[in-house]
Amino acid sequence: MTIKVLGTGCAKCKSLEEITRKAVEEKGVDAQVEKVEDIMQIMSFGVMTTPALVIDGKVAIKGRVPSIDEIKALL
Repeated sequence: MTIKVLGTGCAKCKSLEEITRKAVEEKGVDAQVEKVEDIMQIMSFGVMTTPALVIDGKVAIKGRVPSIDEIKALL
């Protein structure tokens, strides 16, 4: 599983990355978590509001920081 956290480095983006990594660890999922800060890459997903979470190429969440339980449910 490939998970991308899209964000330019704001506090919410960093929070989403932390929560995502924790959810992956707690759930025991074999996933690679990658932080994407390049605006052109972010826009290539059609995301205009960050932070956003992309799981296996599909935008799952955008414009907010979800709870850890919500991320676990998506995994």
